[in-house]
Amino acid sequence: MGFEGKKDELVGKAKEKLGELTGDDKLRAEGVGDQAKGKLEQAGDAIKEKVEDLRAKFQ
Repeated sequence: MGFEGKKDELVGKAKEKLGELTGDDKLRAEGVGDQAKGKLEQAGDAIKEKVEDLRAKFQ
């Protein structure tokens, strides 16, 4: 599976911290959103893997 979700999560953490350091609430919020998006993508990838594993068992 891809690493897009993990990348989004890490970039989001960086944006959040930079926003905190600079007082930029918009950047901080964008970072929090990117982290959530990354976690959702990773969860979706994990579900797809489980489904593929189950499908392979029953074929």
